Amino acid sequence: QVQLVESGGGLVQAGGSLRLSCAASGRTFANYAMGWIRQAPGKERELVASISTSGSSTYYADSVKGRFTISRDNAKNTMYLQMNSLKTEDTALYYCGARWPYSSSAYASVSQYEYWGQGNQVTVSS
Repeated sequence: QVQLVESGGGLVQAGGSLRLSCAASGRTFANYAMGWIRQAPGKERELVASISTSGSSTYYADSVKGRFTISRDNAKNTMYLQMNSLKTEDTALYYCGARWPYSSSAYASVSQYEYWGQGNQVTVSS
């Protein structure tokens, strides 16, 4: 089992920044590929960004490219999402997820994530 706990969400004005953190415990963090998934009201869950086990490979959804940066610190068992130039459409519940890396690609569909955090609300006001 991998336990995941997110932190760092909140309310911010459009154009502002937030940094989300995801602390992992349980099995060896460095063995798992990680991702940030969000869900806005009335919408399906969307993979926002993901990162390979070593951090050398990343994936970003087109909607956040150039604004969000995913990273991980395997020594601290923690993953991060730096969100800049936030837009109202970024408002959602943000989850961190962990999955076994069946391939070297950083990308995987949402359904492949085996472990989930509890979710952290990000609200961007206009």
